[in-house]
Amino acid sequence: MSTPSTQIRALHVARLDIPLFEPFGISGGAQAAANNVLATVELADGTRGHGEAAPLPAYNGETQAQALAALEGARGWLAGRATDLASWRSLADEFRTRGGAGCGSAQCAFEMALLDALTKQAGQPLWRFFGGAGTTLETDMTVTTGTAAEAADAARAIRRRGIRMIKVKVGGKLGPAHDLERIAAIHAVAPDSPLILDGNAGVSRAAASDLIRGLKARGITPALLEQWLAKDDLAGARALMQESGWLVAADETVTSADDARRVVRERSAQVINIKLMKAGVAAALDIAAVAKDAGLALMIGGNVESILAMTVSACFAAGQGGFRFADLDTPFFLAANPFDGGYAVDGGMLSVGHIAAGNGVAPRA
Repeated sequence: MSTPSTQIRALHVARLDIPLFEPFGISGGAQAAANNVLATVELADGTRGHGEAAPLPAYNGETQAQALAALEGARGWLAGRATDLASWRSLADEFRTRGGAGCGSAQCAFEMALLDALTKQAGQPLWRFFGGAGTTLETDMTVTTGTAAEAADAARAIRRRGIRMIKVKVGGKLGPAHDLERIAAIHAVAPDSPLILDGNAGVSRAAASDLIRGLKARGITPALLEQWLAKDDLAGARALMQESGWLVAADETVTSADDARRVVRERSAQVINIKLMKAGVAAALDIAAVAKDAGLALMIGGNVESILAMTVSACFAAGQGGFRFADLDTPFFLAANPFDGGYAVDGGMLSVGHIAAGNGVAPRA
């Protein structure tokens, strides 16, 4: 659907601090609250589009202060600029060159807000803008870092929600024996649940070998090993694929299409985890194209995000199609929801088919 060019009246930026039920722990550390940023693009006719920056210091070092600075720095030059759905990427590129390049979550928030405003104005749902391939996904839910007993309790709660697939955070200072104990506890209470084991680049090669041997000795076969090793250790990732015989996903390793091409060239993963927060929507589209051309499987994930950003990611993956894994569960960890709308949830199934225009999410009045 073509739409006429429109002017941007303003970019509004605000802190978005949302409490968690409990800290969200990964191998690099834990986050006690979602310290995010809300970006709102206002068009000349008053249409408003909303986007979210979800920096996660333990993941890639980005902070709320950096995201705020990058977005606030764009407010002056954006006012009065003309754009439309055919040329949104040129404006996204300009945002990157003017300061967004150092903060992928800010880039993401701007692009989300811009696309929400433009597709809303055009009366087009975001999932259709991304290709319209589908409207549903099956998400996992995460067991964060903690003890074996806590992991078992979390797995039981996940299954009571009707969610089938379980993601388990591994890696860090406590070592493979601790991880193996936690995974075994989860497997004991949810033996039919496919397990995604996510290291967030916090597993050494030696620990990876120990963990693989321990899992095989217990007859536990994960559905996916997600970014166990350091992000630049592509040779190690290739060896991990060979040693385990299991699917290996690249996450932190891939933040651009060039990174994805390197993974393809080095044959270091069978799956690429796309997170819009890494470098924005445009970069994610480029990464998906590289992966699909090379025959790699796709996963959609995110940081500690509200229903706003998670719904955009759901629209992206469902609309694009071809995503084998989905990890869009972080709204389940938030103790408050400052938005109306968003994806519909039925157990582990997410749907965006009811969204009629834009991303379908708006701040509560």
